[in-house]
Amino acid sequence: MHCGKFSATPVSRREMLARAAGGFGAAALGALLDDRAYGAKPQANDKTTASGMHHAAKAKSVIFLYMDGGPSQVDTFDPKPRLTRENGKPIQMKTPPTQFANVGNVLQSPWKFNQYGQSGLWVSDLLPHTATCVDDLCVIRSMTSNFSEHTFANYFLHSGSGLQGRPSLGAWTTYGLGSECRDLPGYVVLNGGLIPPGGLDNFGAGFLPATYQGSVFKATQTPVADVQPRETSDAAQRNKLKLLDRLDRETLAARGDDDALESAVANYELAYRMQSAVPEVMNFADETAETKKLYGFESDYAPTQQYAAVCLAARRLVERGVRFVEITCPGVGADRWDQHAKLVEGHQNNCRAVDQPTAALLKDLKQRGLLDDTLVIWGGEFGRTPMAQGTNGRDHNPFGFSMWLAGGGVRGGMTYGATDDYGYYAVEDRTEIHDLHATMLHLLGVDHTKLTYRFGGRDFRLTDVYGDVLHGILA
Repeated sequence: MHCGKFSATPVSRREMLARAAGGFGAAALGALLDDRAYGAKPQANDKTTASGMHHAAKAKSVIFLYMDGGPSQVDTFDPKPRLTRENGKPIQMKTPPTQFANVGNVLQSPWKFNQYGQSGLWVSDLLPHTATCVDDLCVIRSMTSNFSEHTFANYFLHSGSGLQGRPSLGAWTTYGLGSECRDLPGYVVLNGGLIPPGGLDNFGAGFLPATYQGSVFKATQTPVADVQPRETSDAAQRNKLKLLDRLDRETLAARGDDDALESAVANYELAYRMQSAVPEVMNFADETAETKKLYGFESDYAPTQQYAAVCLAARRLVERGVRFVEITCPGVGADRWDQHAKLVEGHQNNCRAVDQPTAALLKDLKQRGLLDDTLVIWGGEFGRTPMAQGTNGRDHNPFGFSMWLAGGGVRGGMTYGATDDYGYYAVEDRTEIHDLHATMLHLLGVDHTKLTYRFGGRDFRLTDVYGDVLHGILA
């Protein structure tokens, strides 16, 4: 009771703002959840567009076809006649220690190379379907990595750092640009069958809010665990979420700004919307028989069928506005692309699995008008040595290997950079992983030097303090 002799202590302006701060955050969060695109807020000194772009974008989305284990550049896109001339002889150059310090003699490619398309790009017999798309490809022959071991190299390729726990390139992309799809995650990882060494941290958000981490889908009847509602009605599900939302907002009001809690709220809301969106996007019933045949659904090789499903799903995801899609490799009974022995068997099986679906994805995107604003990237964490490991394998080679890009503002029908006569070292237009990341962000309309996040007392970015845009490959 109030006795009338004393008045309440007035609330100071600072205390009022402190008490109301959580409510402000909740109101802002509600607005974000109703927006189709929610990403990082531009810094005050950044000249960015409303979407977070620093300049006009050529690409709206990215599909990363990750070739886990390291395809051999001298057996796919970088022919080296010297290997044939010196097959079985000691290599005539100084070589650094390889991953397993087992340096054998020069090993010629077991496959023949031919020129294809109007551009005349060289492709080996391993990839006959991809060879029909060369006029859309920019093959970078001078890629390099800082690491020769799978786990560290995977972290480096995915996050620009060999350390575990940094945000992946997909997380950085969605942090910077948000998503154009309200009902699906902005960053989706389609599990073709294998999760690479380093595990799910390759797709993580690191120190960024959890909203930006990769969501792993499988190409099965249940792409995401527990995506189907367990309640008897939509109303029951909605009521539970309303209760959870009220509790979260009360916590926000009490604690003030909390990125982790706000990310959790956003993820709960997204999970609810995914219950109808995921089954629809992963159901291919509305695809024509011709489209499924193009991708390889009728192949007599099960890994081809599996990879066909995730490649078709990738097209359906970018159609719906998903910003970044990564596809991992199918299992083929060998150790990924990591052929330290049995090169012929291992690379043939891997190419048989991914070649037809990859080419179909490019053709399908192109005929639908999606390739112009979808950047497709193909490659692994490093390449292979030109000399044999043992008698019939190749060791890891981070000093010069091949990747290719297509669409999304990249010039097609060209090669960029070169390796030496053995295909060991990059000797022309040496390209680093940081350069690849900088170029990808540039095509998405983002200046890689300005996309930063403050953590632990310093500003971090995907390219750290490195990286140059590869202007020579831009259309």
